[in-house]
Amino acid sequence: MIAAKINPKNRHRLPALLLAVAWVLAAGCQTARVRSFPKTQPPNIVFILADDLGYGDIGPYGQRQVPTPHLDRLAAAGLRFTQFYAGAPVCAPSRCALFTGRHTGHAYIRGNREIRPMGQQPLPDSLTTFAADFQRAGYFTAMIGKWGLGGPGSGSTPNDKGFDYFYGYLCQRHAHNYYPSFLYENDRRFTLPNVVPNEKPDGTGRASVRQAYVPDLMEQQAMRFLDEHRREPFLLMLTTALPHANGEAGPEGMEVPAYEAFTRPEWPAPQRGLASMISRLDGLVGRLRARLEQLGLAENTIIVFTSDNGPHREGGNDPTFFHSSGPLRGLKRDVYEGGIRVPLLVAWPGRITPGTEEHFVGAFWDLPATLAELAGLKTLPATDGRSFARLLTQRQAPAPAPYWYWEFHEGGGKQGLRQGDWKAVRLHVDSLPHGPLELYDLRTDPGETRNVATGHPAVVRRLDSLMQQAHVPSQLFPFGREK
Repeated sequence: MIAAKINPKNRHRLPALLLAVAWVLAAGCQTARVRSFPKTQPPNIVFILADDLGYGDIGPYGQRQVPTPHLDRLAAAGLRFTQFYAGAPVCAPSRCALFTGRHTGHAYIRGNREIRPMGQQPLPDSLTTFAADFQRAGYFTAMIGKWGLGGPGSGSTPNDKGFDYFYGYLCQRHAHNYYPSFLYENDRRFTLPNVVPNEKPDGTGRASVRQAYVPDLMEQQAMRFLDEHRREPFLLMLTTALPHANGEAGPEGMEVPAYEAFTRPEWPAPQRGLASMISRLDGLVGRLRARLEQLGLAENTIIVFTSDNGPHREGGNDPTFFHSSGPLRGLKRDVYEGGIRVPLLVAWPGRITPGTEEHFVGAFWDLPATLAELAGLKTLPATDGRSFARLLTQRQAPAPAPYWYWEFHEGGGKQGLRQGDWKAVRLHVDSLPHGPLELYDLRTDPGETRNVATGHPAVVRRLDSLMQQAHVPSQLFPFGREK
């Protein structure tokens, strides 16, 4: 049972838990009746983070070739954000921005920095995640899925950073494989009945014996978690790897047990695989919502659905085939809109107006404070973001942010900054740290097709100055002359 698997590092909570058990036993049935009313308990949070899902990959954002009926219903039940941004155009820094509330100009993790034999650059001891705030407030916190912010023994696993329970991949490279030979539960590595010939120390490779499909295992754990923790407030982060490709599988990297209903011969195999992955992700959302209804939790549960960055061109996938970026320019690893603008759906029955389209501009670093305020935490975490909780429940938007900033440390170095409707992009930062800025007016040109920098020199100077302010040099992730 998940409930019994509290990590030893969380033993400090046992006295409070024992006291709570004694209080429940003393109060008897009366306590059980009180806890059954949603108003007596803080809201639960189910946060679903897709991996490499593009802005245009699902129905609520214009996808027509791959049906996503459950995500369509989720959008109809809540708010659909049209201008929301991930933390970065790749996995690890985007997750760092989400969990710590810091943009990549001064976040600790700003790129996918590998640590051999397994894992990515760990978070330092001084830095934790917003899950720890929920943990201290009495929530049971769990992550099921992909971590990517520290490998085994690094001191930066989910159990070290605010999660009572973890099940999944510690290393994001390991998460490329949907049929791995092992996973982690808390800090314990356990074996799966898959066989990966010539497996590398980081767990990567292509399986030849495929008996256990990890997304199915994670769904089972998520359902078990809901069953076992339905009587206490919980934060469940379901960080699925879908629809990321297996980079070790070449053109067959879109790994699924079957192509579902997508058997159209004119579709290349990788596109049928991507469509099947998106369909499985959609089905997961539908089944989670159904289980919440069955358990009587739906009215008191906030559901958040988003993606960590834009669509990929890996595993044989062609992101233009299904128009995965929608009307936007760019892909994963770009600071153009297609690499960082992502879907965001938020639903909370009775509290969030259903079927609403929202043009508020926000980013991952806004989410820790927003979720904390929605949950009624007494102190909001100190982050680069602002809570937009009142936008969700009362339609009261906070004041616009001074700017939104991203930097990326691959492909020669890239920077992106948005202020209002103006968007600046600088490429080749390593060789040209003060090189020319591209400038786009997102109000009239969301696809960033017309560089208007020459016509607006004052705007270029202002955004260039903000870009310099936003970037704090990092020894781990230096630009050009900082190396």
